[in-house]
Amino acid sequence: MKDMDSSEQTNFPTPYLREAYLQRFPVAAGQRLETVFLLKSATQQITNVLNGWLEGTAGSPARFQTLALLWGAGDRLVPHQEIIATLQVKRATVSALMFSLEQEGLVRSVGDQQDRRRLLATLTEKGREIFTSAMDLNASRLANALADVSPEELALFQRLLARIRDGFLKVAEDEANQ
Repeated sequence: MKDMDSSEQTNFPTPYLREAYLQRFPVAAGQRLETVFLLKSATQQITNVLNGWLEGTAGSPARFQTLALLWGAGDRLVPHQEIIATLQVKRATVSALMFSLEQEGLVRSVGDQQDRRRLLATLTEKGREIFTSAMDLNASRLANALADVSPEELALFQRLLARIRDGFLKVAEDEANQ
């Protein structure tokens, strides 16, 4: 890939799609469309890079997030329901994920003594070692990847991204309520 400013790497929407869109809608609508395409493209590209990074360490973003959640909890047992809520996935997904992590000896699940229907999870020592190794390696990768972005710019980007997410969720909720 030749060196380009990231703003020049926008290959979708194509120039002809952009032109056709702008014939029908105002410039601001075109800018919104380009923003969504860029966000989707950037998200996919970042996901592909992260998948490659995690393949050699924690295995996948979902596995990394689960191990991170359990690592952050320290010695506290974490209900599977909390993992489901954090990852925003279905129970079956977490069940399969936890089964895999347990088979590899990275996590341990036990029944809750107060509520036998609930499962609680914690990292094993092996899981803690794998996660801290992945975290250390990927922290330096993130530092390099985001070296040209200031802490203030990161904070602004996070706020803007949260507003964009909230806008999409509001429209989806409004449409669901109609």
